[in-house]
Amino acid sequence: MTVEFIGMIGAQHVSEIHAAEGPAVNPAFLRKFAQAHEAAGFDRVLIGYGSSSPENTQLAAYAAAHTERLGFLIAHRPGFVAPTLAARTFATADHLTGGRIAVHVITGGNDADQRRDGDYLGKDERYARTDEYLEVLRRVWAADEPVSHEGAHYRFEDYNAAVRPVRQSGIPLYFGGSSEAALRVGSKHADVFAMWGEPLAQTAEQIAAVRKAAAEAGRAEPPRISVSFRPILGATEEQAWERAHRILDRINSARGGLASFTGPKTLNPGQRVANVGSQRLLAAAEAGELHDRALWTPTAAATNAAGNSTALVGTPETVAAALLDYVDIGVTTLLIRGYDPFDDAVDYGRELIPLVRQEIARRAAA
Repeated sequence: MTVEFIGMIGAQHVSEIHAAEGPAVNPAFLRKFAQAHEAAGFDRVLIGYGSSSPENTQLAAYAAAHTERLGFLIAHRPGFVAPTLAARTFATADHLTGGRIAVHVITGGNDADQRRDGDYLGKDERYARTDEYLEVLRRVWAADEPVSHEGAHYRFEDYNAAVRPVRQSGIPLYFGGSSEAALRVGSKHADVFAMWGEPLAQTAEQIAAVRKAAAEAGRAEPPRISVSFRPILGATEEQAWERAHRILDRINSARGGLASFTGPKTLNPGQRVANVGSQRLLAAAEAGELHDRALWTPTAAATNAAGNSTALVGTPETVAAALLDYVDIGVTTLLIRGYDPFDDAVDYGRELIPLVRQEIARRAAA
């Protein structure tokens, strides 16, 4: 058994509790941030996507040039470039980084952000387009002769790129989403299906739904499972909870004013978040503040669950045990990022990741 750890980097220092520092693209910070994750023992780092964010494939290329083994998970919204162009863009990056590229497919749950980049399709149409897009990606990555395609959203003739992924199996595809359409499309195509951090019982239900959808799609093996959390550590339980409440106070005081890739958002009275994943996190928050061993939901409620926003609170030993609870129900990838992004990444590498890996190794030996 192995467990993959994924962090998250960006081109400037910003989070739900930190106003953005410096220019939108700060090469020195990006380099330092990536190197900190590599030193901390992360396997990959996610680089997010937003209509106002720097182009993340270029950020990955720059960070890769200043690291040696760290992998890069590039968030990508199908529909804004042709799948053939995306195929050779990612394949080129894969070669330049020595096979360190993976793609995180996000179909898009925010209509307003989609429109900022010119996409006016409805949600169901977007998932139908994503389904076709990923079929094309897989096909052209694997082809050893010219490929033609005619579908509902894409049409091309005699595509025959010279560059293909480093591995014959192609570039790993991660997939995020919680709606029925997301389960159907992601379970069909993804190597890893990504979820946000819900209570264990609800996460187990989601895993079962992914496996069922994968079987219905005719897959022999279902996708692996990723779950995302915001760990808040302290030397003692008391110190961890004191820090958690300080972070919550800062989120509330800055609400609507600060942002990260998935920062706080305010809603109009009576307005409801459209994203199903956010709805699920808010439902968990309504059900209670503390779930299972250490899952804390007020940070999700305070940000309207705009992204992965549930915390795991406690000492490194408590949080490591909580992460292993998710491993025990079938999770293979853990995406963890902090509210103090740089310092938390360093702390996770020193105090948290080794505990989880040591326990995994102990179990394997036993």
